[in-house]
Amino acid sequence: MTAAHSAPTDAELFDRFRPIFARIAEGAVARESERRLAHEEVRWLKEAGFGALRIPRAEGGSGASLPQLFRLLVELGEADSNLVQIWRAHFAFVEIRLNTDEPDLREQWFARIVAGQSIGAAMAERTSATETTLELAREGDRLFLSGEKYYCTGTLYADWVSAAAKEGEQRVSVLVPTAASGVTLVDDWDGFGQRLTGSGTTRFDRVEVAEEQILRRFNPGEFRADSYITAFYQQMHLAALAGIARAITRDAVAFVQAKTRTFGVPGHSEPRQDPLVQRVIGKLSAQAFAAQAIVEHVSAALQAAYESYLAGAPDDALFLEADVRAYQGQQILIHTVTEAAGLLFEVGGSSATQEGRRLDRHWRNARTLASHNPAILREKVLGDHFLNGTDFRKAWAEQWAGKAAAESSEATGGQDDTHAEPTSPAQAEPALAS
Repeated sequence: MTAAHSAPTDAELFDRFRPIFARIAEGAVARESERRLAHEEVRWLKEAGFGALRIPRAEGGSGASLPQLFRLLVELGEADSNLVQIWRAHFAFVEIRLNTDEPDLREQWFARIVAGQSIGAAMAERTSATETTLELAREGDRLFLSGEKYYCTGTLYADWVSAAAKEGEQRVSVLVPTAASGVTLVDDWDGFGQRLTGSGTTRFDRVEVAEEQILRRFNPGEFRADSYITAFYQQMHLAALAGIARAITRDAVAFVQAKTRTFGVPGHSEPRQDPLVQRVIGKLSAQAFAAQAIVEHVSAALQAAYESYLAGAPDDALFLEADVRAYQGQQILIHTVTEAAGLLFEVGGSSATQEGRRLDRHWRNARTLASHNPAILREKVLGDHFLNGTDFRKAWAEQWAGKAAAESSEATGGQDDTHAEPTSPAQAEPALAS
């Protein structure tokens, strides 16, 4: 690894961010109870350079490795898992810039991020996870963006929004300031968990954009073998889940240590001395350990793939391994952490359900994170991969290309349209992966 990409020590990063995480944790229950968006907390992180963690030191960032980034995200998830989700699109945007040979774009956007700006996303819609109704229309020499997106996680807190749109029949990625005229951000996310992530609606009403704001036009038949953004996106969820597992253990320990009464036992008692309670706490601690171990393992795979890219010889086997590990980790973590979130109540009795404690938020947040991705589909593709050697990324690319060709044939009365733009999940900017 070159000096430009040298990483700081873990101690340096923890010294800078742990005090901020502690402040974030202090207000987590109140924010949840009041449904108060975390604008101030996001600002603290921006001011400390959190958004520039992965940007190399030579370009003004911290130069953190992928394992270091995800260790910090696990600790942030312990403080408040909403905050991890808020930064998900931003860190994926940075990662794409790090893995593409576009020096002008990289310099332009890294300078903004180092200055404290952040990026949200407007990719998915209620009607389809893979199509877009957002239109970029040309009127003379001017471009206007119109339409609506939902699931715009983090955009309420962001300075820019990366939007997936269509310009005629071509798919494009457009970067728009969230303060631009015609942009409306709506806090209408109604999920029972991850309530403060700003994952609601973004509307674009004839928003004028410049040509340089079109970040990407997708090329026919493209499949980026050096893209591990799907695994990266999934790892953001895994880090948030591991953080929740740590928070569950923390809150269970604090709850038991403060209790002086056990159900069915008269007078003063010490539940902390109860072997059955100790057993529950022991299991919760083991589940939190397992969650973080999985995150570390996936981080190592992502780092190995990234380093092969830096060395100028991207190893496709390493990128596939990162995807495989992320999918395997998902299968375990979503069940482990939701189980832990329910097991927490075995140490408390009815007092653990008091609204003021908001211990239910751990299950609600974990279950919502677990629902973001098609775990049963990924379980199937893992089985196909190990049984039959199927490279599921290429299979998906071929499936998408076939879909695009079929749509093109239908639109042209059966005639081949060589201008059709087949796309794949690996092409999204940021990726369309949930």
